Amino acid sequence: MNTQLLQPILNQEIMLKKDFLHISDFSPVEIQDLLDLAIALKKEYFNGGNPPVLKGKTLAMIFQKPSLRTRVSFEMAMQHLGGHAMYLSPAEIGLGKRESIADVARVLSGYVHGIMARVFEHEHLLELAQWSNVPVINGLSDYNHPCQALADALTIQERFGTAKGLNITYIGDGNNVAVSLMHICAQLGWNFTIANPIGYEISPQAIELAKQISQETGAEVSFYNDPHDAVKGADVIYTDTWTSMGQEEETAKREEIFSEYQVNSRLVSEAKKDAIVMHCLPAHRNHELTDEVADGSQSVLFPQAHNRLHAQKAILARAFGVT
Repeated sequence: MNTQLLQPILNQEIMLKKDFLHISDFSPVEIQDLLDLAIALKKEYFNGGNPPVLKGKTLAMIFQKPSLRTRVSFEMAMQHLGGHAMYLSPAEIGLGKRESIADVARVLSGYVHGIMARVFEHEHLLELAQWSNVPVINGLSDYNHPCQALADALTIQERFGTAKGLNITYIGDGNNVAVSLMHICAQLGWNFTIANPIGYEISPQAIELAKQISQETGAEVSFYNDPHDAVKGADVIYTDTWTSMGQEEETAKREEIFSEYQVNSRLVSEAKKDAIVMHCLPAHRNHELTDEVADGSQSVLFPQAHNRLHAQKAILARAFGVT
């Protein structure tokens, strides 16, 4: 068993975090350690498989929102590392409705070794972590999506390396994905630019936090309303659905407002020639991005999706304190 692989790669004094709730909770060194571990675990997996370092460990997965990538990647991550994942549907939990969040957290803490929760309200996640005696991992909330951001950063580093000063441009709604992408860019010294319609900005609190981080790392955070201005000099163009789960009644309005923010071949041509195009999926094709771009030579949509598996292995290994 290659136990050396799971030692902190950059710094033997790195402290383990109990929970994985926000990218901004982690230092640049800790984030890079997770990325290096994800790269090592990915390479090991394709060279014969990962050792069962999570043998005997069980992860409870609470889903208020459905997800293809989150569920399958966490289940397979646990399986690849020798552990077990248990899916808990909204009907079985009724988080904060059928049973209080505090009671759910305390009950599960006696059954499993970790909890992954994909929720609507971020406050529910924070309360779950407050009352849980085992690590809690944020599988998505209305505020942020840190697991996605780690996989995004892994994908970007695989293409461009660890150089600082990369230009990451996000086109669309200032949603949970945008928040975590902005924060991980700030932590890694990458310049983050977002273009969105007026009224659909990232929350001021998240922006202020990114600016504070950037003062330490030298990253720049920029804001535009015109997507064509935003993509100039971009190494990465990133987009997401215009209407997230829970916003379905706004679909028609958002389709009209965001129509000028489609990532199409013209917009991509205005970025750097070797720029890559990213999307966290699921994609509404020919809405926020065209088929031509999604299936084109600059798209990394599916390597990005596959990297959720390897990034989450690193998160799980660190959360469970494997050394």
